Amino acid sequence: MIYLALSIVISSSLFVIFKLFDKYQIHTFQAIIVNYFTAFCCGFFFYSNGITLGDIVQRSWIPGAIGLGFLFISIFMVMATTAQRNGLSVASVASKMSVIIPVIFAVIVYQEHLSFLKIMGILLALLAVYLTTVKKDNASFDRKKIVFPVLLFLGSGIIDTTIKYIETKYLAEGEVPVFSAAVFGCACIVGIIVATFRGDIKINGKTILGGIALGIPNFYSIIFLLKALRPENLGDSSTVFPINNVAIVMLSTIIGIIIFKEKLIVKNWIGIGIAIISIIMISASVQ
Repeated sequence: MIYLALSIVISSSLFVIFKLFDKYQIHTFQAIIVNYFTAFCCGFFFYSNGITLGDIVQRSWIPGAIGLGFLFISIFMVMATTAQRNGLSVASVASKMSVIIPVIFAVIVYQEHLSFLKIMGILLALLAVYLTTVKKDNASFDRKKIVFPVLLFLGSGIIDTTIKYIETKYLAEGEVPVFSAAVFGCACIVGIIVATFRGDIKINGKTILGGIALGIPNFYSIIFLLKALRPENLGDSSTVFPINNVAIVMLSTIIGIIIFKEKLIVKNWIGIGIAIISIIMISASVQ
């Protein structure tokens, strides 16, 4: 559970960093590109153990790393668009409720067992994510603007599912950091291409520092999640992903209250309570 707990804490810290980007007027997309480059450097230079770029290209998992790199930057852009057109609540709900996709995949492909306790815990987790992220009592999806939330839901679910599949089928012991570095490197390349076409290539020192501050915890959030998914740890993705997603939403909400003085409605508090219950139920079902 230690790796899952570390992933949750570090992933939640990323939302704090994004908040600080807004406060200090840091160019978010440029910082994201720097973040991917920083994360790549963390994996390649500190954990490669003599592996060269040529060796990485020959790995069996490199097509998956390329695909994930493209998805990482693409889904980030979809998330930004969803937040702008539909609001932050809709973006959060669409992203985190995607947990159902890797859970269904795990049950069908890996024949992971779903006990009654775990099923109830997952259903409560989905409800908790929704209630925790709603910011208005009458919050609802706008049918005219449903395209981007749907894309965000599907994309986030595909990312989680692909990470688990590659970890299960292709990653050898000790390759997690290098694989993560490859994914971030591919995302960085895609981001640079997009920025070049947009003519958005001027960058300043503040943005570089912001990207570095984001990239280091971003790298380790993936590392710890992949380690949590390994068989010798929790391994069971129908357990890991629901706990990970709902705990991140819950912790991020609490951080928002304490640090950024964000206000919560009654539904948010109910969501936090349900989130705690769902985590306990899913965790108990592992026994």
